[in-house]
Amino acid sequence: MKEPKINNLLIVSHVVHYKWDNALYAYSPYAREIDIWADLFPQVTIAAPLRNEKPPSDCLSFSRTNIEISPQLERGGNTLKDKVIQVLSLPFLLAGLGKAMSKADAIQVRCPGNLGLLGVILAPLFSCYRVAKYAGQWNGYEGEARSYRLQRRILGSRWWNAPVTVYGEWPNQPHHVIPFFTSLLTGTQIERAKRNAENKYKHHTLSVLFVGRLTPEKNIHVLLKAQKLLIDKEVKIESRIIGDGPMRHSLEQQVKMMGLNMEDVLVGGLPFEKVLENYEWADVLVLASETEGWPKAIAEAMAFGVVCIGSNRGLVPQMLAEGRGLLVEPGDEIALASTLHEIAIGKIDFASMSNKASEWAQHYSLDGLRDAIRDLLIREWHLSAAELRKVS
Repeated sequence: MKEPKINNLLIVSHVVHYKWDNALYAYSPYAREIDIWADLFPQVTIAAPLRNEKPPSDCLSFSRTNIEISPQLERGGNTLKDKVIQVLSLPFLLAGLGKAMSKADAIQVRCPGNLGLLGVILAPLFSCYRVAKYAGQWNGYEGEARSYRLQRRILGSRWWNAPVTVYGEWPNQPHHVIPFFTSLLTGTQIERAKRNAENKYKHHTLSVLFVGRLTPEKNIHVLLKAQKLLIDKEVKIESRIIGDGPMRHSLEQQVKMMGLNMEDVLVGGLPFEKVLENYEWADVLVLASETEGWPKAIAEAMAFGVVCIGSNRGLVPQMLAEGRGLLVEPGDEIALASTLHEIAIGKIDFASMSNKASEWAQHYSLDGLRDAIRDLLIREWHLSAAELRKVS
């Protein structure tokens, strides 16, 4: 068989990585996806920030042995000082990325992010084998960063002129902007989810789940406010918040003021197997963020028959359309509380919504993602099947 001619894939990412105990870690959903890319190339190098410290609890080590990192400067922040430091660091950031790109056969740039912006400008100078992933809201939203709009403009232009995978189908896009959907569930886990969905029923005490990073834009504090409103009305409801992040301390204060058991509510980051057990436990998943692309937590929860409440942003309305879930305005705790109350008292047909959600979500699996990526690269890069690794 012909040997792959594309040996080294460089991935440009703003995600912070961690080197600890001779292993490389990153945010769990991202790490699992990068493992899939590593199945398709003999060597994968990640150009990204690196911290030599113990990773947060929501991180996972890469499981593939052909992944290494090319550390880049970690820059970011919204203060004037942060912006000045970013500008002064620009020559060093460009030099670091340029050095990494010069050694690569192919380049993937992950956007939006500061390194992503530099990546989409530089990559066409180094390789004809390019692909970008835009993980944010492709249609934009009020108040988004100007750099995000700039990245979308460059990715849609003739300068980039290479495949860009985006969440959802949007009108009037160039041919190289390609709808793409991902899930972190394997085929075996999809079967497990299907069995769970077939036996899913609403508990007497409504079980509500959040899975994700504890950041301000995720509106976890709004979920807790909605829960407090229902508790005050003597509605039986309990919640579990899975994840870690900068909002942890303020959420702890909020839970304490509500008089709830901290360990029962703020579970922290968990291994993926434990997350699946919580999908089995949950009646409802709430992810009412200010902005979303394709939230994997919603797709995964739907596969388990969990009724999902999402914000009317990004691709979420398409995911939860046709009776598969419910939408609320982000930041509106009264609307969220009302929706949860309707589920709790049976005003919403829980069984029907659960079945529709499960049937739809089971079309997306991690195994299918690997094949879809491989087919995309063969088609868009005009390769033969032998020029990318075939992993069974």
